Amino acid sequence: MTTVHRITPIRENCVYTSCYCEENVWKLCEFVQKERTAPLEQLFVVFISNDRRMIPLWKQKSGHGDQPVIWDYHVILLQARPQSDSLVYDLDSVLSFPCSLRLYGAMAFRSDRHIRPEYHRKLRVIPADSFLLNFASDRSHMRNPDGTWKMPPPLYAPVQTAESQMNLDDFISMSPADGWGTVYSLDHFLLTFTGNPSTESSSSSSP
Repeated sequence: MTTVHRITPIRENCVYTSCYCEENVWKLCEFVQKERTAPLEQLFVVFISNDRRMIPLWKQKSGHGDQPVIWDYHVILLQARPQSDSLVYDLDSVLSFPCSLRLYGAMAFRSDRHIRPEYHRKLRVIPADSFLLNFASDRSHMRNPDGTWKMPPPLYAPVQTAESQMNLDDFISMSPADGWGTVYSLDHFLLTFTGNPSTESSSSSSP
């Protein structure tokens, strides 16, 4: 087995807050930037969602057996390495950390071909340096109408920029006219970063 040079702490030592995947990935990017463990231009932040904000992902910690989890959106970190497999860093996955994109595609994404159109995935791919410069969240999307938290927030201060306190929706949106980066279909994303479109799933548990 090829040894993968680690660019992040081991999974157990990463900054992690359940249900705040966008901030978990922001912290991974911040670590790489500060520690210079990889060229930042190799790293891309990937928001996964669709117009209905209903996307299935398999091999998630909160899943049950071979059933997918239906997220409104999810965020992973992609390392596109020259002359080598791209790697996925997903702290909510039961797959290895990192995991090759080919394996993640086969096991976690599977395919859009056998699921209903309203569940088809789109992916907004943003260079990590752009994400670090532009992303902001006041975490208001995680508050109930009475102001209580849906899930406890991270202990560190919210991520903000000089221009914005909250622009999360611009990243979750899958309209090419919004936000930063490039929006892909699942097949186009996998073709771009692995050379192959999504693999057929042998599972019969598609939504």
